[in-house]
Amino acid sequence: MKKYEVTVNGQSYQVTLRELTEEEAKDFAAAPATESKAAPKSVEGKGTNVEAPMAGTVLSISVKVGDSVKKGQTLLMLEAMKMENEIVAPEDGVVSAIHVSANQAVESNQVLVSL
Repeated sequence: MKKYEVTVNGQSYQVTLRELTEEEAKDFAAAPATESKAAPKSVEGKGTNVEAPMAGTVLSISVKVGDSVKKGQTLLMLEAMKMENEIVAPEDGVVSAIHVSANQAVESNQVLVSL
């Protein structure tokens, strides 16, 4: 991991970057440009957790417990560094739990939704 300082609109931010593996780079290149990939994390026998890819604030939640979702469907909007990021379902499933609420601040890798 390498640390950098980035200035956006006169505001400085410190960021940490890691190099993607070839497989991750292929997966990223295949994803639509408007979607932000939340890393799915399997919980033994309990489905998939969708985690925040970065720290930010939940703007809105598009699903509710019990909803069936398709891979790529928007689950919620996350604002991070003044950008709105769609957090999408990594696979088809049924929403079993929503762990956040609108206007809640979240940390990177925090579980947002369980499928």
